[in-house]
This record gives sequence, C-alpha cells and structure tokens, in this order.
Amino acid sequence: MDAVSSVLTTQTVVAFGVGACLVGLVTVFVVLIRRRNSGGAVDDAVLDAVRLMADSPLELRRGLNQDAADKITSRLLKLLRCVAIGVTDREGTLLSWDGEANDHYVDLVDPIGTAIRKKRHEVVSHNKVPCNHRGTCRMRTAVIVPLIIEDATEAVLIVVDRTRGRRIVTMAEAVSKFVRTQLVAARLEEARHELQQAEIKALRAQISPHFVYNALNTVSSLIRTDPEEARELLQDFADFTRYCFRAEGTYTTLSDELRNIDRYLTIEGARYGNRLNVRLKIAPEVQSVVVPFLLIQPLVENAVKHGISKKPGGGTVTVVAQDLGSEAEISVEDDGVGMDPALLEGMRDSRSSAHIGLTGINRRMHQVYRDQYSLMVETAPGAGMKVTMRVPKFVRAVRPDMPGYSVDESAAPRRGPAQARSGVALGS
Repeated sequence: MDAVSSVLTTQTVVAFGVGACLVGLVTVFVVLIRRRNSGGAVDDAVLDAVRLMADSPLELRRGLNQDAADKITSRLLKLLRCVAIGVTDREGTLLSWDGEANDHYVDLVDPIGTAIRKKRHEVVSHNKVPCNHRGTCRMRTAVIVPLIIEDATEAVLIVVDRTRGRRIVTMAEAVSKFVRTQLVAARLEEARHELQQAEIKALRAQISPHFVYNALNTVSSLIRTDPEEARELLQDFADFTRYCFRAEGTYTTLSDELRNIDRYLTIEGARYGNRLNVRLKIAPEVQSVVVPFLLIQPLVENAVKHGISKKPGGGTVTVVAQDLGSEAEISVEDDGVGMDPALLEGMRDSRSSAHIGLTGINRRMHQVYRDQYSLMVETAPGAGMKVTMRVPKFVRAVRPDMPGYSVDESAAPRRGPAQARSGVALGS
C-alpha cells in the first residue's frame, strides 16, 4: 500500500472514529442527563446534544490554535452544561477558558503539568485548592485529561463541574475522545496536503530535461530563419514552465490544464514538424471542471515521447474531453508503437521514467476521488495507446487554486490554433 492510500485508509478509520465517539458521547450524555432530569426535559436535553454535535464542524481540522480552542470550549460548554471548559497546548499553556471559576486555573497549573508528564488524567477536588469563596464557588471538581496522539500529548482538556464522583470523570473522558479524534483528523489533513505537494513536486521533477533542451534548441534554430515563430515558441515555453512551476498547485480547471497541454504540443510540434499531428476535441460544458493539477499533461507527454517519437513517419495524438452528465470523460490517444498488454500491469506499478504518468495519476485520482475512479488503458503492439479517465464534475472541498501569476493576454496577437501545427483541429 502506498503512502497516499495509507493516509486515505487512515482517514476512513478516523471518520468511523468520529462517528463512534459521537455515539459514545451522546450515550454518556444521556446517562448523565437522566440522573439530573426527568420526563420531557431529558428528551429535550438529548435532542440539543445531538443537534450540537451533528452541526459541529471539525473546529480543529486546521490544527490547534487559540481560535480553534475558543470554538471547541464554547461548544463543549453548551453541550455538557458544566461550570467551565479549558484547553491548553502541549506544554500546558492555556489557549482558551470558557465559563466560570477561571480564578482557579492557577491552582490547576501543577496538576496539568503532572497530567502531561504522566500521560494520564488528573482529578482535582475543590477541597484541595485555596478559595476565597468557599460558600459560593461553583467548582467542586476539575478533571484534567491529556489528549495523547502517537504517544505524545498534543493538548490538555480541562472540565470543571459542580459535582463530584466518577460521573464527571466519565464525562470528561468521553468528550476528550471526540476532541482527540479531531486532532488526529487535523494531522491527517496536514499529511494529506504534504503528500499532494510531494506528488506535484515529483511530477515537476519528471519534466524531461531533454524536452527543455530540445525546446530551447528549436527556438534557437528559428531565430535567424523565422524570428517571429521563434518569439512565439519562446512565449509558449515561458507560459508552459510558468504554469508547471507555479506556487499554487493542488487543483486547476480543465480548461487551464488543456491550455497548457496545447502549449506543450505547440512546442513539440515545432520540433517534430509533420511527424506530429494533433487533434483536440473539447466540450464547452467540461471546461470549468476542477481536476488535480498536472493530471493530464503527463499522459500527453507519454503519447508523444513513447508513442509517436518511436514510430517511423510519426503519428497523431488525440485529446478528447466530453460531457457525461455528472462526469467528464477525458481521453488521450496516440496511434504510435503501442505495447504488449501483458506489460500493462507492471507499467502501472512502475516508478521508472517510462510512462511516468500512469502510476502518479492513478495514485492522485485515488487520493482525490477515492477508489471510484481509475485510469482505463487500451493498447496493443503497433496499435497505439488510449488512456481514458472519468472525473466527477463536482467534488466537495475541491476548488481550483488561484495561481500567483497571470499570463499577459494583451500581448501581441498569437497565431490561431489552425496555424499552430500541421493537422490540428479544434472542436467541441
């Protein structure tokens, strides 16, 4: 199992964990309420608890900070109807305190340090701390629970209540499990983002140095014979590299991805001349579909590098994007040398430079779309290769990044698509 799949599997486990914690928390809350109330008040309180937890976003999904701590303490105070809720960081520094008895926080500093050091909960009775308001102070017990992730304390939860006994300890431990699960989810979100960036860095590193060298060599050879063509190719090359190495790079629109593919094919077309023909057929309805950055370009590069360039006389690369209702289907096909289908499975798993797109693209598709979407590859010796993918038009939380650059559209007029390469046809 690769690292991305492992992260996704763990995220599924965390999702079930959140649900299990929710059920357990509500169950504990029901028991506590039944001891405090009776009749319809119990049902109303339970309903309020369920609504609060169901509407609760993962406040800590971006990590633990003061703003997230303020949200979680406020929500837990309403849910538990206790005296106060506090949250500290991993070193015991208070991030948020909501409720009463905040003057007793200084009396809890040492027990908080003990809970962090010994990695176990601490129970502090009001009778054991100094207090100038013995008759009116609402604190009776404070339970301090370290939130331990991977054998290290990530934060500390403090629950202060007006009751004594096992009941308050059970309540504190129940809510701590829910908060701990959110912290685990935050770590997984951070790991997932790091893996996405690592995948993109790997794809950028796979942009062939030979392509860069050949592109610049082609431009150089045209400077004297056709300076206008050389200028336009150099602009295409600049736009291509700017797009590939842009600062923001997790998701993009299909139209931007295809526009960059057209730049790549324009550069390769100038190099191969009549040996490389291109057909593009793009449905207008799918141009706004959001896809992972650099998802399709490696497939086109494979088609040129491993299909057409090795075929005497060259051939044609066809890129089609069509509307399938709730999905978009994208295919990259070449009529080059093809390959033995028996080698296909090994090619999918290979991390070699040959056919660099398939492994990374399959992995990234599973990362974003789970296991519902994969590449479909058709090939045979001498019959070329066709790679097809389907992607959903809408995925929750998947939005195009706003790159930190802009291409100057007001520059001198560029050549039309029909003039770019021999055999190019654009359509919808």
